[in-house]
Amino acid sequence: QVQLGESGGGLVQAGGSLRLSCAASGRTLSSYDMAWFRQAPGKEREFVAAISRSGYSTYYADSVKGRFTISRDNAKNTVYLQMNSLKPEDTAVYYCAASGRMVVGCSLYYARSYDYWGQGTQVTVSS
Repeated sequence: QVQLGESGGGLVQAGGSLRLSCAASGRTLSSYDMAWFRQAPGKEREFVAAISRSGYSTYYADSVKGRFTISRDNAKNTVYLQMNSLKPEDTAVYYCAASGRMVVGCSLYYARSYDYWGQGTQVTVSS
């Protein structure tokens, strides 16, 4: 079983950047497809980005495409989310998630496809 821990959140002005990290322990991260989700107050958890276990394939929600970049360093057991050109509507708690099963197609976008979750990190973007 893998344990996940996010870091890197904070308060930033609109147009700024943050890089989130998700460190894994307990199991090697290379065995998992990984994703980032976010949840704003009063809203459902939504898909942000995903990356295959090899790092070769990446996927993004339309709302972040061109601004966010997901990457992974399996040697460091860490997944990253580089967030640029941040907007107030990006304000949310960001969670990383892992699946031991290969996640493909529409399954990428559903929280139920992922078995393990971190505790989340708050990102607040001021206007």
